[in-house]
Amino acid sequence: MASTSVSRTIPASPQKVWDLIGGFGSLPDWLPYIPKSTLQEGGRVRRLENPDGDVIVERLVHFDDVERQYSYAILETPFPVTGYLSTLRVHAVPGRDDITEVQWSGRFVPDGATEEEVVELFTGIYRDGLDALHQAFAA
Repeated sequence: MASTSVSRTIPASPQKVWDLIGGFGSLPDWLPYIPKSTLQEGGRVRRLENPDGDVIVERLVHFDDVERQYSYAILETPFPVTGYLSTLRVHAVPGRDDITEVQWSGRFVPDGATEEEVVELFTGIYRDGLDALHQAFAA
């Protein structure tokens, strides 16, 4: 099993960041790579589409509004992985109420690609996503 994790400080309070990213269907609000998200099964499954029309289906497996985190599994993906589980967390920075640390991590089994290739792929997705989130608050 392979894994990766990316963290980024965001120039906003933890609650403001969570208000934007904490909804399971909110990816199009901050992640340019995902312009469309449709919630299904009472909000427990999201069907995502990227700009190329690829479909990604994910199931919410854990949600904690107090701790500001959720985890999800990929059910259908164009990516060369199986057993994918990812967590998005919003952390307060001690002594600061104007910045937040966001961590996006995942673990997965490469399928049809090397571990290095898949780790690089998801590290890039997480990094680019958190950079876009930073830009949304820095503007």
